[in-house]
Amino acid sequence: MDKTIGFIGLGNMGAPMARNLLRAGYKLRVYNRTSAKAQALADEGAEVVATLRDVVEPGGIVVSMVANDHALDEVVLGENGIGEVLGAGGIHVSMSTVSPQIAQKLTTYYRRQDAIYLAAPVFGRPEAAAAKMLWICLAGDAGAKERVRPVLKALGQQIFDFGEKPEAANVVKLAGNFLMGAAIEAMAEAFTFAEQNGVAREAVADVVSQTFLACPLYQNFGKAIAARHYQPAGFKLSLGLKDMNLLTDVAATSLTPMPLGDLLHERLLSAMAKGRADMDWTALAMGASEDAGR
Repeated sequence: MDKTIGFIGLGNMGAPMARNLLRAGYKLRVYNRTSAKAQALADEGAEVVATLRDVVEPGGIVVSMVANDHALDEVVLGENGIGEVLGAGGIHVSMSTVSPQIAQKLTTYYRRQDAIYLAAPVFGRPEAAAAKMLWICLAGDAGAKERVRPVLKALGQQIFDFGEKPEAANVVKLAGNFLMGAAIEAMAEAFTFAEQNGVAREAVADVVSQTFLACPLYQNFGKAIAARHYQPAGFKLSLGLKDMNLLTDVAATSLTPMPLGDLLHERLLSAMAKGRADMDWTALAMGASEDAGR
């Protein structure tokens, strides 16, 4: 069993994930671009390193949780990147929401290094990460998946396997985020419709979330949208736009019309233009209210 794990990226999601690995008994080498964010983990026993390469134990496992394609590319191929030092048998587990294209690119790169790239993006917000309740979409080499399974079990409640092509997990993650965005827009329009016709939006959210849409998405997001409670951000609106950009790019490349995806992209772009980048991405619901003069 691998007992020393490298971990890159200690943001809202990465920090609680890394903490859970420590609590599961793993020794961690951690790196974050802003080193101050690593101090709390250092106090709990993690080894904070100065460069990306210092995270790596040759032939070992490195987990990354970074913001976007560019950040992931820098982690692997940038100055002091881990790509050339991970070594034969090493495994890079990318848990970020990134494009299928970069998954393909890094899979090919690592293959030339006799190392392995696995995609393992997650569904869940920071509180789910802290509670080890993430849902993990996993794809890549079968043997590598078995090797990292104990690590992933320390991070989430369930692992869904999507085969041996890492990019498949990223396609699933984008599809899931599209469905969440679509639900946000649908609730925003439904609650605004009710409000315009004299019914409290909270009352509609209450009945919907207890009956035919009784699931965490409609219960948690519905409550926030009904109350117009968009801060603090569990998932920033700017990151939601990044994901819809990825979705629409992949849809265009694969000749997949997604008119609702285009609407969500425009809602998010408009919200960004109005200075809402750091609000929760449920704030895209403000667009429906504004269209109705509210």
